[in-house]
Amino acid sequence: MRGITIREELTDEWQKRGAREQKDYEILTAEISKATFGVIPSEYKKIKGLKRENLRDHMDDLELIFTMLGERATNEIHRNEDSQGVLKLKKDAKIGGDIAGGARKKLEKRLGRSTVSRKNYLKNQENKRLN
Repeated sequence: MRGITIREELTDEWQKRGAREQKDYEILTAEISKATFGVIPSEYKKIKGLKRENLRDHMDDLELIFTMLGERATNEIHRNEDSQGVLKLKKDAKIGGDIAGGARKKLEKRLGRSTVSRKNYLKNQENKRLN
């Protein structure tokens, strides 16, 4: 639920600060994702074997946490710097994503594995219920 709230707050902030077109939101979202995970959402969906499904619904806890960190950090940067216009929002999105990406890489180094996974959370939950 908090992830949804964080995303809504971010998109509201983007709208207040100059994002108008659907393409603006897609570009800004892709910037955060690329900096956080090394892939844009469409590439991430392919990793998880998704077509039209909501990517977040299929992320595990760590993937969601890093997504939320990138989005929340981006929103805080926008507010702190009173960012205006899509170009500045895009720069902030990269910085926010870099913060989350740095945390992800640090954890991955400690774990010795990637947190970006082909595993599909919803499918795993369905399989657990069936067994």
